[in-house]
Amino acid sequence: MTEDKKLRILSAISLNDAQVERIKAIDARIELHWYARKDATRIPVEMWREAEILLTSGTPLPPPEHTPALKWIQLNFAGVEENFRKEVHLREGLQLTSASGTMVSQMGEYVIMALLMLGHKAPEMLRYQQQKIWLEHRTEKLEPVELRGSTVGIVGYGSIGREVARLLYSYGAKVLATKRDVLHPEDDGYVPEGLGDPKGNYFHRLYPNEALNAMLKECDFVVVSPPLTAETHQMISTEQFAAMKPGAFLVNVSRGPVVDTDALIEAARSGRLGGAVLDVFEEEPLPAESPLWDAPNVIITPHIAGISKNSVDQLVDLFVINIGRYLKGQQLYNLIDPDNGY
Repeated sequence: MTEDKKLRILSAISLNDAQVERIKAIDARIELHWYARKDATRIPVEMWREAEILLTSGTPLPPPEHTPALKWIQLNFAGVEENFRKEVHLREGLQLTSASGTMVSQMGEYVIMALLMLGHKAPEMLRYQQQKIWLEHRTEKLEPVELRGSTVGIVGYGSIGREVARLLYSYGAKVLATKRDVLHPEDDGYVPEGLGDPKGNYFHRLYPNEALNAMLKECDFVVVSPPLTAETHQMISTEQFAAMKPGAFLVNVSRGPVVDTDALIEAARSGRLGGAVLDVFEEEPLPAESPLWDAPNVIITPHIAGISKNSVDQLVDLFVINIGRYLKGQQLYNLIDPDNGY
């Protein structure tokens, strides 16, 4: 990049003044234009033609001939929809990066909340409260499964799973995890300072995806957090629920299709599954007629695990670092591989 050439950045998500200034302060050549997400369809054609970098939540792209200068798209979410990913990679030379790692703080807290609610029988206690029942024999019926001394299996040891493992370390839980490439336990993506498990220090054992069932047999709790790909679609199904310990608990913060809904409902109704907290679903919003609403000991939340008042600041933290790397010609953090989908 020459000394006098402008670096035109287009943001299709809302930014406040402080966030705009943080981005502009990286380099004097930066020219930043931002639009609210709801106004993204009104972005002028001239703006699209001049933009070299796009910050977006997945706004549909104009035809390639309308974006001749576009070199890099930074998304504001970790999971990349297949259609958008394919569209980007059909455009030669266009880089796509995810927001993996930016939401680990709030998602890690959500998972710990979910594990504690399940282990301490919150669904049952709330049900008795709604019925105004002071439970007799509560010691036997509400005896908790404490995290300390329990085994927690993390399906997909990515940025979310690593933060969960870090938090579980202080609880005294034993952490097992699956990872596509077990020979490289380190995290080479974006890791906020002080969070996650960049060196791979917080798990007791790492399993390849092919050994998932062997891991599940050991677990009191299972946290589902892999990206959604062809390989992970319904990777938790009837066979996996059968492999789990009777009464084990499950938390899904990945994508809905990673878990077979029918198999989960059957496992919950049979008592094989002790309970579940689900934040993601095959169909969203979850239809009112879905049997998941009434499945025993299942807590449903409306895809909110990653929500935080700090979300955009967390995204800008990554974006600022990645712009610096872009200007230096270094590889960007969280570059999406078109072959594996993340």
